[in-house]
Amino acid sequence: MKFFIDTADVKEIRECAAQGIIDGVTTNPSLVAKTGRRFRDVLIEICEVIPHGPVSAEVTAIDYEGMMREAREYAKLKDNIVVKIPLLPEGLKAVRTCAQEGIKVNVTLCFTPTQALLAAKAGASYISPFVGRLDDVSEFGMEVVQQIITIYENYGFKTEVLVASVRSPTHVLQAALMGAHVATCPFTVLQQLTKHPLTDIGLAKFLKDWEKVPK
Repeated sequence: MKFFIDTADVKEIRECAAQGIIDGVTTNPSLVAKTGRRFRDVLIEICEVIPHGPVSAEVTAIDYEGMMREAREYAKLKDNIVVKIPLLPEGLKAVRTCAQEGIKVNVTLCFTPTQALLAAKAGASYISPFVGRLDDVSEFGMEVVQQIITIYENYGFKTEVLVASVRSPTHVLQAALMGAHVATCPFTVLQQLTKHPLTDIGLAKFLKDWEKVPK
């Protein structure tokens, strides 16, 4: 399974890239707003840090013409940019056109398997079910992911399942066991994946014993 980091913080991206654990980046308007920087500048810098992995950049228009205008603009900036388009009727039109023009699309704000089916039929490169937000309203986000994977396998769709709104290592484990293609995680969750109390206890013991070794 591939890992993407869900952030617009270039420092976090550089740290995870140095650890060798990420394959791409997802961003959204909320994440970019936190940086206080121009979106175009942030996007280009991220693409330079992760030159070979997909970097998702989300449109802000909600009409077809506006989405396509932004999609074409983003796609021209760097070859590895993937355009994020919301799962709306107008968005599906844009996904279709992007697929015809060779622009890769990550369809975002997906909450049902049937939405995911429509996105795949329109030609999406990635579908992003938001598991954490489904959990927040007492639904089972990971069940939706399993249903999407089953539907895609039934019909041979090439759209990759990108598990989004990941809140914990448990979400990551479940996604991997289900065979999801990608999990996009905030920096904190990616770092939590490295941790276990027995690792800390074992390391402390080894270091304490090392102090007893004649130097």
